[in-house]
Amino acid sequence: MAKKQFKAESKKLLDLMINSIYTNKEIFLRELISNASDALDKLYYQKLSSGDTGIKKNKYTIEIIPDSDLRTLTIKDNGIGMTPEEMENNLGTIARSGSQIFKEENLSDDSASKEKKAIDIIGQFGVGFYSAFMVADLVTVISRAHGSNETHRWTSSGADGYTIEEVANEAFDQKSGTEIILHLKEDAAEDNYSKYLEEYTIRELIRRYSDYIRYPILLGESTLNTMEPIWKRQKSKVKTEDYNDYYKSKFADYMDPVRIIRTSVEGVSSFTSLMFVPGHLPFNYYSKDFEKGLTLYSSGVMIMEKCPDLLPDYFNFVQGLVDSQDISLNISRETLQQDRQVKNIAKNLEKKIKRDLEDFLKNDREGYEKFFANFGRQIKYGMYEDFGAHKETLQDLVLFPSSFEKKMVTLEEYLERMKDDQKSIYYASGESIDKIDLLPQTEYIKSKGYEVLYLSDEVDEFVVQMMENYKDKPFISVLSEDMSQDDTEEDKKRIAKIEEESKDFLEFIKDSLDGKVQEVRFSPRLTGTASFLTNKGDISMEMEKILKAMPMSETMGFQTERVLELNPDHPVINIMQEIYAKSNEGTGKSKKADKLREQAKKYAGLLYNQALLISGLPVDNPVDFAKEINDLIVNSKED
Repeated sequence: MAKKQFKAESKKLLDLMINSIYTNKEIFLRELISNASDALDKLYYQKLSSGDTGIKKNKYTIEIIPDSDLRTLTIKDNGIGMTPEEMENNLGTIARSGSQIFKEENLSDDSASKEKKAIDIIGQFGVGFYSAFMVADLVTVISRAHGSNETHRWTSSGADGYTIEEVANEAFDQKSGTEIILHLKEDAAEDNYSKYLEEYTIRELIRRYSDYIRYPILLGESTLNTMEPIWKRQKSKVKTEDYNDYYKSKFADYMDPVRIIRTSVEGVSSFTSLMFVPGHLPFNYYSKDFEKGLTLYSSGVMIMEKCPDLLPDYFNFVQGLVDSQDISLNISRETLQQDRQVKNIAKNLEKKIKRDLEDFLKNDREGYEKFFANFGRQIKYGMYEDFGAHKETLQDLVLFPSSFEKKMVTLEEYLERMKDDQKSIYYASGESIDKIDLLPQTEYIKSKGYEVLYLSDEVDEFVVQMMENYKDKPFISVLSEDMSQDDTEEDKKRIAKIEEESKDFLEFIKDSLDGKVQEVRFSPRLTGTASFLTNKGDISMEMEKILKAMPMSETMGFQTERVLELNPDHPVINIMQEIYAKSNEGTGKSKKADKLREQAKKYAGLLYNQALLISGLPVDNPVDFAKEINDLIVNSKED
């Protein structure tokens, strides 16, 4: 019996198959089981075509037979089998897919029956069989074609060629089918091939990759696979408890999901998806170990455990799967080709998730607020990433704490409660809701009957600045100089007059602070407080704190343009004005005038440090600040 050689191109491809195309050796079992499933489908189709109505699908099986003594692993099916010519074509020619040819010849006809079209042949490239050589140094294929009385054996140890010979029918105990016998390689330092003979490993690989092959996969008397995926069962026959149990077992969670999202799409890209929103934050969610993505199945065969291309980052908390026969895979079926189908599916999933979350918000507010406490920050991140490209997609899903009964509110709810004369959406930033609520500017806005959003999350200010406005209503910080636009004309005139009369005093305060503020001015918005800090420009004081906490921030030069606002009606400011006026009385210089001026400078510093503390910022020099307060107390006793 002469050994036949693979063609030169096939030799190169076989070497590539074994060493390069597949990155994970364990998928060999997935590939061989998929081939066996295709063989069973072909026989089932052929019997349907011949008018056989007594077909019992459960009689078609795939057997896994490990033999530790012989060091062999056998994959056996009772499908359509192969003739010697088909062995030559399918096994002797690499990258010639018999399954693909079968699909083109039989399943592409529009007149094919619905039952025939439901047959889903998996094979695409004609290379999966050769993954066996990653783990085996000798592969034997024994096969008998349906309707034939002859049995043949194909044998190869790899690139050195193969033999095909007829063997006695007793060598095969089925009417038709194929038996693939892998003689496993010897274990090496980094490769434990013996594990593929262990029942635990076989069960785990079947569960992971081939659980939804539609035919029973047998190991002895045990059936290893589920066969019918939960996402392909009729919705009316699946209970919520079934989905919850599936989620917890597949995704190793102890808690039921808060949302179950199931969808089927027919069209340019046909697919079925089953997605879940977890009921709690995964322990590693904000760590580098967390992986986003949905499990990808192609015709029930697991291709990727985490396919990141199917989910946007802002919905990365969603768990679940997608099953599609339209996905274009690379030749190893381990990764996706970046094509239109992937983008279409991802776009559909994004819309479906968004609609479901909107329904969640509308119909279960309490549940949504708990969900948002877990994953709201991620949605907010999505609003400003990619330069705000997704802000309109997500803006109606976000919640913010509000001065309105200290509750979480949507932006739409804020707009519905806006006063007729209100021009802007007001917000205030700080470390906590309680601290924000005590800010003088917050109290001022609330006193006018306006609602204030409390931004206590580090990402919040970045979000509102990226949004700029919501339904044509601009966002304005109560700590921003833009707040002056809301002052009444009467207040503006009064402040302008006071500032003109106190121009030298304001300049003195600014000079005393030695560049710490860009401006000192009076404000009508301070009631019980003598001074407060606001900011000019886009970087607020709260944002400055966040930016400065980042790595390399010292080289970036983040600095707020600070403005010290003074309350013209506060007794402290009145006393300081008197001291400053007295220091300028008379002609020439005197020690008393110098002392008064020095006292006024110290008071200016105290006002500034007081404003820093109210704003939640650290004072520049705590020791000096404490000393100045002590001196103030001592001097008051002397006076």
